[in-house]
Amino acid sequence: MAIETYGSLDDAVRAHFGNDAVITEVRRVSGGDANDAAVLDLSSGDQVFMKSNALSRERFFIAEENGLEAIAAAGAIATPRLYCRGNDRERGFSYLLMEVIRPAERIDAFWETFAHELFLMHEADTASLTPGGSFGYTMDNFIGAGEQKNDCRDSWITFFLECRLLPQIRKAAGYFDREASRRIDRLLERLDRFLVEPEHPSLLHGDLWSGNFAVGSDGKAWLIDPAVYVGHAEADLAMTELFGGFSRSFYEAYFREAHTEPGYEDRRDLYNLYHLLNHLNLFGSGYYAAVMRTVEKYQ
Repeated sequence: MAIETYGSLDDAVRAHFGNDAVITEVRRVSGGDANDAAVLDLSSGDQVFMKSNALSRERFFIAEENGLEAIAAAGAIATPRLYCRGNDRERGFSYLLMEVIRPAERIDAFWETFAHELFLMHEADTASLTPGGSFGYTMDNFIGAGEQKNDCRDSWITFFLECRLLPQIRKAAGYFDREASRRIDRLLERLDRFLVEPEHPSLLHGDLWSGNFAVGSDGKAWLIDPAVYVGHAEADLAMTELFGGFSRSFYEAYFREAHTEPGYEDRRDLYNLYHLLNHLNLFGSGYYAAVMRTVEKYQ
């Protein structure tokens, strides 16, 4: 169910926390690249987590709302409760309000439970999320600050080529000389030699690195900052390995339940080429060498 929208942050606060509730303090939170973040202290004694951006960037929050609701609807793993969003023209920003995650001590089987709940999310039915195909999503969204194309396709390999690799490669074209472009073209022409179609489509978080989960009040992992789409579950697993931070017991537990085709380790870096290209486009040439090492691996 879509959350309410408000033209004023003050109106949003009063609607959810009482007619007399006002913001008493705004405490900035670091860590996000795409949006600003803060904890709002209210006169009611409540606290609210707020993400904000320019008025013109409200699409970020429409997409985030949609993604968090899709994950929550799967009923497998926790996400923070959403309150509302809106455009506050007086303050000059768009915003999304949600609950403050108050971490508890991790449960004993934290990583194993995280793996199990992620597996259940990957097993959830996705038919309503991909009109016109099996892979993709109901809307385009964002991968970090970069736009993410989610046109639906019946083939995972076709989707990964046309909606993941090609848009990023075109955007990064200025980085590649003739020889690099030749090698990239060779990889794209042979993509179906390396990737496989999944047994079934899976709802993916889409940007599952260690900074995009939090420990919740139940001591378990809660998912935040999604870039959701329907794809191959392996793509989520691959992203968790790109920057590290996940326990080996997480992978052991996941693969005990998931029936994946042999060769995931060989496909992993190809899935992550998408994220490396996105980082190249967002953050610059420091990611060029990693991109080309991956391209070379699949020649």
